[in-house]
Amino acid sequence: MAGGTQNRGGMIEGINVTPLVDITLVLLIIFMVTAKLVDNPALPLDLPQASQSEELQTILAISITASGQLLMDGEATDETAMREKVRQALARDPELRAVIQADGAVPHRQVISVLDQLKEAGLTRVAFGTVRPPEEDRRATP
Repeated sequence: MAGGTQNRGGMIEGINVTPLVDITLVLLIIFMVTAKLVDNPALPLDLPQASQSEELQTILAISITASGQLLMDGEATDETAMREKVRQALARDPELRAVIQADGAVPHRQVISVLDQLKEAGLTRVAFGTVRPPEEDRRATP
C-alpha cells in the first residue's frame, strides 16, 4: 500500500516519505537553476536623480588614496575636519549627497570609518564610486 504498512483496521505502522523527498529535491533543483538566472551586478545605492534639468545637485566627493590619504573635493583633510565641513555643507544644502571613492588597497575599516564620520555629521545620502573592470578581465577563466 502506498500510504505505508498497516494492519487492516489497526494503526499505521509507517509512513512512506519517498514522495515528499522527491518533491523537495525537485524544488531544490528549480531554485538552484533560477538563482543562476537572476544576475544583479550592481549594488543597491542611493544615487542622485534630477527632477528638473535646471536644478543642480550638490555632490560631495570623498576620495581615499592607496596610501590612506583622505581627500574631500580634491583637498587633503582629516576625519575631524571632514566632519565639520560636512556639517557646514549640510547647513547650506540639506539635500547634499556624497560619493566615496576608495582605492582597492584601502582597508575596509578605513572606508567604514569615513562612512561613520559622514553619518555622525548627519549625511545619510551616500554612494560608492566604482569602476567596471575591462572586458578581457571579466572573461578571464579562473
